[in-house]
Amino acid sequence: MRAVVQRVSSASVAVDNETIASIGRGVMVLVGIGTDDTPTDVATLTNKILSLKVFDDGSGRMWRSSVKDIDGDVLCVSQFTLLANTTKGNKPDFHRAMSTESSRDMYVSFLERMRSLYKPEKIQDGRFGAMMNVSLTNEGPVTFTLDSRKFEYVDQHKPGSATSTKMKGPSTTKGEGRGSDEPATASSS
Repeated sequence: MRAVVQRVSSASVAVDNETIASIGRGVMVLVGIGTDDTPTDVATLTNKILSLKVFDDGSGRMWRSSVKDIDGDVLCVSQFTLLANTTKGNKPDFHRAMSTESSRDMYVSFLERMRSLYKPEKIQDGRFGAMMNVSLTNEGPVTFTLDSRKFEYVDQHKPGSATSTKMKGPSTTKGEGRGSDEPATASSS
């Protein structure tokens, strides 16, 4: 299960030119559900989204408060395109995305868990499967990509060997990655 979490000052969703959900300060969450996702993935991501420290602490010190800490709003939108495979050719392949009916049930479960872990009235959502217009004002910008099974990066120090490091950001080996034309290497396992 994947999510794109954006810190926002406001966000809204419209269907057929009618606003169906809107929030003030908080986070906008795009959610993609994969073919092999389970309730464990729902639990992992909902916990992470609601506890991720993306706000300041009120005195200007960043990365100190979660959306719950600031009593912020959450707008969730289901987005199967987050599971697209774009490695071959130019046409996205969506075989990794869960089927419509199964993903609808899991998305409902995701929303129910978000509401059970936080204030239900603070959790808004779009319309599953609808063509939506999503508007937001991203603060910062601050945007995080989360994956329920990939909270570690793999740093390849030597050819043929890999070591894991906790997710602190992309790792680079001296002389590689940042500062050169080549981006840091991250595993897609």
